[in-house]
Amino acid sequence: MTTLNPVVLEHEAATPPPKRKTFKNFTFDRVSLFVVFLGLPLALYAIFVVSPFVQAVGYSFTNWSGFSPNMDFVGLDNYQRLLNDELFHKAFRNNVLLAIVLPLVIVVLSLALATMITVAGRSVGEVKGLKGAGFYRVISFFPYAIPAIVVGIMWGQIFDPSGGLVNGILTGLGFEQFQSFPWLGDRDTAMPVTMFIMVWGFIGFYMILFIAAIKGIPGEIYEAARLDGAGRFRTAWSITLPLIRENVQTAYIYLGIMALDAYVYMMALNPFGGPDNSTLVMPQYLMTTAFERSQFGVACAMGVVMGLLTGVFATIVFTVNRLTGGKDQVTMA
Repeated sequence: MTTLNPVVLEHEAATPPPKRKTFKNFTFDRVSLFVVFLGLPLALYAIFVVSPFVQAVGYSFTNWSGFSPNMDFVGLDNYQRLLNDELFHKAFRNNVLLAIVLPLVIVVLSLALATMITVAGRSVGEVKGLKGAGFYRVISFFPYAIPAIVVGIMWGQIFDPSGGLVNGILTGLGFEQFQSFPWLGDRDTAMPVTMFIMVWGFIGFYMILFIAAIKGIPGEIYEAARLDGAGRFRTAWSITLPLIRENVQTAYIYLGIMALDAYVYMMALNPFGGPDNSTLVMPQYLMTTAFERSQFGVACAMGVVMGLLTGVFATIVFTVNRLTGGKDQVTMA
């Protein structure tokens, strides 16, 4: 028969039972922390982001004119109208083209410039960038510091057919066929020129973004790759890119959203959609439909389509990133 130690029994009797968690644990400090850093941002997001989008979805099922409180429910008629609108199809294709080309070109060029400025210097000794990297960094970022509308107006003057700098230089070099050539007024060149201007305006910012990411990679990794005989391209592909993969993904999504908008640049360069609507984008057509035709219901349907297209683009980027290896994978061969 087991005997109980009286000292142990006395200790257990003196030990109070564990307290149950009650609402008293929600102190003022904890509650105020949740309210200020979680509740307030969520409330602002719901009021200024979620609520307008929900209202736009609701208006897209009506024939609201935008200037009258009266509206009738029309169901999916506005969306059916968009399916049969050739001009909207043209604007949709232009936005998709921008979303395919611009993020790819800007990310590749920005990453190449960032690599040269940070780790593409001398082949011996400490890993450094090109000589004068600070000067290149400032010059490259300068276009992003200029407002988009100013960039559009400036380049519109540069590509002006009568007194523009581009035609003047080409004509001076003996290319007489470019005298008075309408770069932004020709169907074949309007969109490529517009893309070039947008790339020029954004490449500096994303170069700085990638520079900051590359600076966070330990230099020992690059030195080890150099000792293993890895060349510059191999180092960039197998070390730099995998280690800043999440930064590239974020940049790609933001650039896709910019490309699916592109309203400011298009309005500055070709406010009426360009020749044969070759540069017309959905935001331009949306504004025309809403404020010139007073068809806010149809315009809201366009906005819903733009929102869904943005979500699809982000989903594709996330999916491709996951299928191609996830994050932080370094491969050396």
